[in-house]
Amino acid sequence: MIRRSQGFLSQIYALTDFVCIQVVFLFSWWLKFRSGWIPYENPLPIENYALWSVVYACLVVGIGYLSNFYTPKRKKRFSYELFTIVQVYTISLLILLSLLFIFKELDVSRSYLLLFLVNNILLVSFYRYILKSSLKRLRERGFNKQFLLILGAGTLGKNFYQNLQQHPELGYEVVGFLDDFQQKHEAGFESYKPILGRIEDLEQILSSFLIDEVIIALPLNAHKKYGQIINICEKAGVKTLIIPDYFDYLPSRPYFDNFAGMPLINVRDIPLDEFQNRFFKRVFDITFALAAIIMTSPLLILIAIGIKLTSPGPVIFKQERVGLNRRNFMMYKFRSMRVQSEASSDTKWTTEDDPRKTKFGAFLRKTSLDELPQFFNVLFGHMSVVGPRPERPYFVEQFKEEIPKYMVKHHIRPGITGWAQSNGLRGDTSIEDRIKYDIFYIENWTFLFDIKIIWKTIINGFINKNAY
Repeated sequence: MIRRSQGFLSQIYALTDFVCIQVVFLFSWWLKFRSGWIPYENPLPIENYALWSVVYACLVVGIGYLSNFYTPKRKKRFSYELFTIVQVYTISLLILLSLLFIFKELDVSRSYLLLFLVNNILLVSFYRYILKSSLKRLRERGFNKQFLLILGAGTLGKNFYQNLQQHPELGYEVVGFLDDFQQKHEAGFESYKPILGRIEDLEQILSSFLIDEVIIALPLNAHKKYGQIINICEKAGVKTLIIPDYFDYLPSRPYFDNFAGMPLINVRDIPLDEFQNRFFKRVFDITFALAAIIMTSPLLILIAIGIKLTSPGPVIFKQERVGLNRRNFMMYKFRSMRVQSEASSDTKWTTEDDPRKTKFGAFLRKTSLDELPQFFNVLFGHMSVVGPRPERPYFVEQFKEEIPKYMVKHHIRPGITGWAQSNGLRGDTSIEDRIKYDIFYIENWTFLFDIKIIWKTIINGFINKNAY
């Protein structure tokens, strides 16, 4: 049976959140009305605020259950949990504001409510992070285990087992395998957990061992067995997960859609396909680009003067690049080379001792200062602050034939910096590796991920030893 402790832990989470909200209520009340640090007018009695604090806590717990906020999350990252915390607590406050309006409780301090919300998010995020980190360490030491049974000892099952061994912090232990064609593992895999029997022995195995989840890792030709396997697992109260035999074609987090009443697997689920995500990213891009242009404007002027004094020609170099949805645009950079023909600049790589570079231009390229005009590309909508780096059409046509999934990068706006670049894959580095990082970013985009990439780019510095 599925362990009852999961339901108990969910109740503990909910109760802890309820208590935290009341603690935050007392702290926020003191900070706003008693500390003397924040100016205020005559407040309502503390009893009024206490009542609405209890109402808010009930809203948080209720919405938390509706949004699966209290379900186990050992497979999910903390960034997902943080995003859910912000959503649940903000939506609950909006509902509380509606209730205050309905009950004509209009004298409640709005600044107090904002302080109350921020403090709640900070405290709950902090304790959830500490708890998640502590549980990870406990699982690594062998506590709080969950037990798995893998159906299929072929390539799929073995790959899953091997990957699972690399993540002890998840707290999963494989009991064994079931397979219709092997009684024991072939040479080289003797250290793997044993094959306990055939698929038809599943019901007996579930009654003999403590199993929390069954992983179906069978080939496509065993599809007809899935129905019986799932029925046996559900009868025993055991969760069932399926690794599709075509998983190599799927993204890291497949998305199931519904079309004409039938479930469909979206092979390339992209978070930025959703309007609200695109909207927030675009607002951030415009804000960040404007701030960057204003802050670096004296530097932009100095660089422009330096280019004019060191070589004849225009200050800005414009080059055609492939962007969102394979549409071409002109990308701006500070000119770092002597004026040359368009055909030459569009079809040749820059080398370490490239004679076309000026001395001042070599400095600009090494420090990435030649990229600063791309903030204007961001304002014009050609680019984003964070995203895959755009390439010239000549090389795009070449790479799309040579590198699998190369064109996937054009599903979103290209960026000034990206996940690949923040991990050192800039200049003369592997295009294949860059694409892997780009696809990971595209499939796993979050606003916090963008902030992390920008921060890594700043921390790592703009000096690039691979930039020629």
